[in-house]
Amino acid sequence: MPRPEVLERIKEAENEADEIVAEAEEARDDRISEAREEADRIRREAEEEASELHEERLAEAREEIEAEREELLAEGEEEREALEARARENEEEVTEYVVDLFEEAVHAQT
Repeated sequence: MPRPEVLERIKEAENEADEIVAEAEEARDDRISEAREEADRIRREAEEEASELHEERLAEAREEIEAEREELLAEGEEEREALEARARENEEEVTEYVVDLFEEAVHAQT
């Protein structure tokens, strides 16, 4: 094979190799871009899921707090009613006791 033909075949092989490398680099860049997009999508989905979970837990905590608040208010109301009932039961005795103390104080001064 003459020398010019050999050189021409070498150049063709080099050009073909350059094309293969360029195609491989382009394919690599495409895969990297796709991977980044996929990673961004996964990150967004994870953030959305985390946010939803946070909101759910916050809502559950608020419901628990509200239920506990209602329970405490009900207990407080029951306690208040019991104290009022006991006070009404003792009202007459206390009135008599105060009147007696007053009368003793008036008699002590005279």
